[in-house]
Amino acid sequence: MIPSARKTIAVWQPYFLGGGAEAVALWLLAALVNDYDVTLCTLAEVNLARLDAMYGTALATSNLRVNSLIPPAYTRLVYALIANLPWVKLAAIHLSIRWFKRVGQADDLVVSAFNAVDLGKPGLQYLHWINVVEKSRQDAGPIMKLMLGLSQFSQERLKANASVANSHYTAQQVQTTYGIQAPVIYPPVVTDLNPVPWADKEDAFLCSGRVVFAKQTHRVIEILSAVRDRGFNIKLYITGGGGGTYSWGYQRKVRKLAAANSDWVTFYQNLPYADYLTVVARCRYGFHHKPEPFGISVAEMVKAGLIPFVCSRGGQIEIVSAANHDLIFEKANDAVEKIAAVLANPSRQQVLLTSLADQALLFSTERFTQEIRAAVAQCLDSKIEAYHSITPAQKSKPEAYHSI
Repeated sequence: MIPSARKTIAVWQPYFLGGGAEAVALWLLAALVNDYDVTLCTLAEVNLARLDAMYGTALATSNLRVNSLIPPAYTRLVYALIANLPWVKLAAIHLSIRWFKRVGQADDLVVSAFNAVDLGKPGLQYLHWINVVEKSRQDAGPIMKLMLGLSQFSQERLKANASVANSHYTAQQVQTTYGIQAPVIYPPVVTDLNPVPWADKEDAFLCSGRVVFAKQTHRVIEILSAVRDRGFNIKLYITGGGGGTYSWGYQRKVRKLAAANSDWVTFYQNLPYADYLTVVARCRYGFHHKPEPFGISVAEMVKAGLIPFVCSRGGQIEIVSAANHDLIFEKANDAVEKIAAVLANPSRQQVLLTSLADQALLFSTERFTQEIRAAVAQCLDSKIEAYHSITPAQKSKPEAYHSI
């Protein structure tokens, strides 16, 4: 057999449990699989056909190779454990890092689609946020120190990677935390829905994402209730779930609050994706209360032609544009005032829709694909060649990575 002349790339994504990071990983693979020999390294087997249907990729029929650490028979058990037990999730992540360092050594490039990581040698890392996988040994508690030992984690090797970030907000935090530059490549957003004309949409708000305390879903109900008290006959559709067993108590609280306001609030849990898109399409507005590093659900709203209201901290401001200040609120009272003002002004709504349509172009799969390909090509042409020029003796010394 004649060896392939194509460069080889190993991509690390520890698991697939849903969310924006998963979409980034899949589209990153899709961007590279036609030009390189790509291997996805992950904890347990993945159903590529199901993921393709959810995120619009076509990986099941590609030449992508999947290398999983856990035998297929244990997939369901492993996913159940990491979804419900944070310490098991952390252990699984660091065990897979240790494994990835071994299996990725022979590849021309190693890539983390899941935040900043010691990949064993300089590679490319896509950061959704900081300190997700690691904390420094000085700042870490005993469990994290144990995990860092399990994966033989090196901050110096993490900093030797080329980095990209999901937003300028995240990039600023990356600079502060790690002292490294991270150009921004916005995540791709796929909303394959049948558009509904604005005039045919409901005066309804969408609140999507996991229903956990950090998302403050109950506050969304309270704020929109205050808007209704101003005379606006709006509805609210909550679409979410997940979060594992630790969030069950909070989900019960939200269900109870939704039931008490059932004349205008509907709480959908774990909707099939096609049904979720149907709900999205019929809403005019969105509401996202939590500050986010990026805010994939907000970007989905923009792509779907909604007008979303977001809080004044986080990457979601970049999605709606800071210039649209009437969509950005600081506190609950401010949110009520700004929402009421937009609802009462149809002409302003049309201006906002035009502006948001321009913003949506930032999150296209085409733009993401082009920018990821460029970042990978740059790594292969420069940084990785520099790494291979270091002698084995130098590689054992952390300070050698500063020269790469």
